[in-house]
Amino acid sequence: MIWKRSAVLRFYSVCGLLLQGSQGQFPLTQNVTVVEGGTAILTCRVDQNDNTSLQWSNPAQQTLYFDDKKALRDNRIELVRASWHELSISVSDVSLSDEGQYTCSLFTMPVKTSKAYLTVLGVPEKPQISGFSSPVMEGDLMQLTCKTSGSKPAADIRWFKNDKEIKDVKYLKEEDANRKTFTVSSTLDFRVDRSDDGVAVICRVDHESLNATPQVAMQVLEIHYTPSVKIIPSTPFPQEGQALTLTCESKGKPLPEPVLWTKDGAELPDPDRMVVSGRELNILFLNKTDNGTYRCEATNTIGQSSAEYVLIVHDPNSLAGQNGPDHALIGGIVAVVVFVTLCSIFLLGRYLARHKGTYLTNEAKGAEDAPDADTAIINAEGSQVNAEEKKEYFI
Repeated sequence: MIWKRSAVLRFYSVCGLLLQGSQGQFPLTQNVTVVEGGTAILTCRVDQNDNTSLQWSNPAQQTLYFDDKKALRDNRIELVRASWHELSISVSDVSLSDEGQYTCSLFTMPVKTSKAYLTVLGVPEKPQISGFSSPVMEGDLMQLTCKTSGSKPAADIRWFKNDKEIKDVKYLKEEDANRKTFTVSSTLDFRVDRSDDGVAVICRVDHESLNATPQVAMQVLEIHYTPSVKIIPSTPFPQEGQALTLTCESKGKPLPEPVLWTKDGAELPDPDRMVVSGRELNILFLNKTDNGTYRCEATNTIGQSSAEYVLIVHDPNSLAGQNGPDHALIGGIVAVVVFVTLCSIFLLGRYLARHKGTYLTNEAKGAEDAPDADTAIINAEGSQVNAEEKKEYFI
């Protein structure tokens, strides 16, 4: 009886020591995110461990590793590091089915655990653009759809045209059959014109699994439109006896070829001097009979357009007079300058004469009634004296 009591006491004493030593032992784990097809590293650490075993188990509670011993036959699962303070394992070629909560267990009394959630990202497939059928006629409404599948979480789709993002689009998200990934699509509607011909419309897929390198799909637009026509003369002032080239600049898709030249609504009257070469009309040795309205007409499968040029053949002499200096204008300017100068001289002369007369008149006061010249001079000189005297008198 005494032996049994002492054995029980020793048992409780050992358990107490185990409990006391295990109080500072806690397994530490971290959640892991990995791209589908990649490799996940699951790490469990214990800062204080008195040779207690560590174990990793999967979401189905199947043991993967117990210390350094592999428990589950799965070639994708390997041991990375095993010690009293750490148990790390790797899971390669991760699939969506591997996602879930993994458990690290420390076999103390009681057993202590730590959870680590493995998140698997589904990589979106390369996007595809549908809805384009070439060619598209100018003015038509175009509808393009971009679609990608297999993303987890759902991917984001953006549209760009001429490197400028288009915001007004429709977005649709659908869950795939596996109920884990998503198929997303986006629809772009716009009315096309000739400026859209050759433009690249880009669908861009952004997702966290792509490491900041988005996937793109591109559609180059082909727009058919009626020709636009313009006539360009080789000289702005055609002269008699010279040559003239009229170039019919036509743009359209399909490209209009050839062009049709007419004069005053009829065929060219002088084929020997009026030679058509491609889009050019060459007229040799211009004369007055060439005056008239020349018309260039361009046609493609979409429609027809034309432009007109009114030809006026100038006389070389009259044209030289027009291009030379305007002698009448120059003569008029010179006449105005001379007139203003003469008027200024006349006015200045009158001003000086009037000023001098006034001075002489003042000097002659008091000498008008003098009987002879000497008396007049004395009186004139005396006038100043008298003026001074009068001035002094009044003071």
